[in-house]
Amino acid sequence: MTAVDPAVVRFEGDEDRWAVLREVEQRVLWLATAMIDHANRVRPNPDGLKVGGHQASSASMATIMTALWFDHLTANDRVSVKPHASPVLHAINYLLGSLDERYLTTLRSFGGLQSYPSRSKDPDPVDYSTGSVGIGATAPIWGALARRYVNACGASTGAGRQYSLVGDAELDEGACWEAILDPMVGELGEVCWIVDLNRQSLDRVVPHVAATRLQAMFEAAGWQVLTAKYGRLLSAIFERPGGDALRRRVDDMSNAEFQRLLRCSPEQLRLRLPGDGADAPALRELVDGLDDSTLVAALRNLGGHDLRTLGDTLAAIDDNRPTVIFAYTVKGYGLATEGHPQNHSSLLNEAQLRELGARVGMSVEAPWARFAPHSAAGRLCAEVTARLHRAPLTAEPAPEVPVDLGRTPSGTSSTQAGLGRALLDLTRQAPAVARRVVTAAPDVASSTNLGGWINKVGVWSTDNRRNWFDDDPETILHWRERPTGQHIELGIAEGNLVGLLGELGATWSRWGQPLLPIGVVYDPFVERALEPWSFGMYAGGQSILVGTPAGVTLAAEGGAHQSIKTPSIGLEQPGCVSYEPAFTVDLEWTLLAALARLGRPGGSSAYLRLSSRPVDQGLADVPADPAARERRRRQVVAGAYLLRRAPQPPALTIAAMGAMLPEAIAAADRLAALGTPADVVCVTSPGLLFAAMQARAGQGGADTWILEAAFPADRAAPLLTVLDGHPHTLAFLAGVHRRPARHLGVSTFGQSGALAAVYRHHGIDTDSIVRAGLDLV
Repeated sequence: MTAVDPAVVRFEGDEDRWAVLREVEQRVLWLATAMIDHANRVRPNPDGLKVGGHQASSASMATIMTALWFDHLTANDRVSVKPHASPVLHAINYLLGSLDERYLTTLRSFGGLQSYPSRSKDPDPVDYSTGSVGIGATAPIWGALARRYVNACGASTGAGRQYSLVGDAELDEGACWEAILDPMVGELGEVCWIVDLNRQSLDRVVPHVAATRLQAMFEAAGWQVLTAKYGRLLSAIFERPGGDALRRRVDDMSNAEFQRLLRCSPEQLRLRLPGDGADAPALRELVDGLDDSTLVAALRNLGGHDLRTLGDTLAAIDDNRPTVIFAYTVKGYGLATEGHPQNHSSLLNEAQLRELGARVGMSVEAPWARFAPHSAAGRLCAEVTARLHRAPLTAEPAPEVPVDLGRTPSGTSSTQAGLGRALLDLTRQAPAVARRVVTAAPDVASSTNLGGWINKVGVWSTDNRRNWFDDDPETILHWRERPTGQHIELGIAEGNLVGLLGELGATWSRWGQPLLPIGVVYDPFVERALEPWSFGMYAGGQSILVGTPAGVTLAAEGGAHQSIKTPSIGLEQPGCVSYEPAFTVDLEWTLLAALARLGRPGGSSAYLRLSSRPVDQGLADVPADPAARERRRRQVVAGAYLLRRAPQPPALTIAAMGAMLPEAIAAADRLAALGTPADVVCVTSPGLLFAAMQARAGQGGADTWILEAAFPADRAAPLLTVLDGHPHTLAFLAGVHRRPARHLGVSTFGQSGALAAVYRHHGIDTDSIVRAGLDLV
């Protein structure tokens, strides 16, 4: 953008100010519409596949986003833009000089502007990635919490507002209400949702939006509720004789009838709008007194398309509690498709686009013109650019995480219990690292063995709160809430947990302050949390999700709490390294490795699947020699290690994972007594082993050395895999040496019972492993 004086634009008067904002709004509408048109109608499409885009949904938001960006936002504010309005965001960024013109023709093309706003992939500023409905809407809530947490740690990130621009149909998503109802959210006065209430979904006019019911639900959650329902033109008409009747008529009519009126000519409006109720005579008289253009404009003059109404509404935000603004809009406002029930993905034809261009002062032949630098609109753009400028981020480096805390556990313990002990060891041996750790749980902290950690570091809250049980001698878990606490407790909603993890895991790139977030959840509910957690990783959030207790090893809990598919989820999830350690020393090493990948460019998330089964730690056979111990640690972190080596060339290799190692070792001993020597490989990460195999075949750049270390070629033998999860998770290991293989695991819903009975039911007990081994060889 050509440089001009960035001083605040001085208008001749109030009317001139709104006229300039209206000019900007019309240019934003044009640019957003033209971007989608070029992607679909102009750019060559050799595939013949639909490119798509949402002109109507963008038009619905053009006024709201113009009012927000050009009249209200500050550099400290952050905005989550509803997915289908991404072209509006790009249009605004273009006018503000933060997007090069060459990108306007690349919407939805490879390497160009993404289909939906993306922090990591779009070339222009995007505060929050959106696209998965409900997740982008709630992200600013967790972003506000993460920012407050970082500030409580001593950083200074400012205190701007966190806006969510939400489609009304998006409020159907349960994720929205789970977030709104969490007790912590009521304290976040910087949160503001603006609901684009256009009363249409993808397929239809929504029969019953019931805005009053939605408003009551927000109010019950402690939110301030504001409404921008009517614009100034329509409000002025309400003041005329018969205006009360018109207000009642518009308020009471169904959504479908209102949408149909938007498609009517002035003559049809004069017939239909009065209706046939008691107010019909007064309405006919009022309508007869309006010229055609005023009548048509008045029906469309809703609050979400009136810059002054929006300005007044935004100025009324109360920063002491969360705010929601219901902005009434027309889907497709200003386009030939406005109000049509099937306009969600419809596109203007060339004649309609030319008509729009003529109306807003633009042309199809030169669609990308910015405002002249010294025009009032150009000077406004320069002023807003200066106002929203953010200083380059100075990122603090993530702490250096130790690779080994030096403990060699003994006795009997579970990996779940080992998590709490490892975190406590971290506070003693690497306090700088431990200070960056923040844990979170959806009301399962104590049952996932975080009690000792919580007693040590405290619970985070915005202020100090009295612990009323601090003098109760029978209280073991000390719930000390304070701004220096390092554990965040949420209500029972796994989606909220991973939404918070995503934002805590993005503070390194958003605020320059790296955190090491760890969330704990019952493993069966990882699947419930998977989509928002996956989307958080897509958006750049780096975190550790701990699923515990896991599998049918949680025997007495029955099928409702026994996870089956989660090991393969960890194998398949992009941006994530998964581990299922068998022993607590393996847990410590993999946890440290996962922490070392957080809070930095090129980092990644991790998923740890832990068990509540007590296991004899002596079975780990950890080498005493320092060099041998380090060799074992490297193999654990890389994905597998040869735990038991048969004294002679093996007739069988048993590859087992997690809680199944005791059975695998016992089976190997029995098979040896039967004259079938067996090696035992402890698998810690199927995903890393699969990546190594892909790299060995020339796909990807993972290290391949771990395959030879865990499965030496000179000891190749028929392979038997076993895990407390779906057997296909380890089935690919048959390709390491291409030997005959059998795969044991869990592929049916679980059963309650003692561990031996449940293992026997699923065919993963020691007897089943022995039988399968003998059959295989």
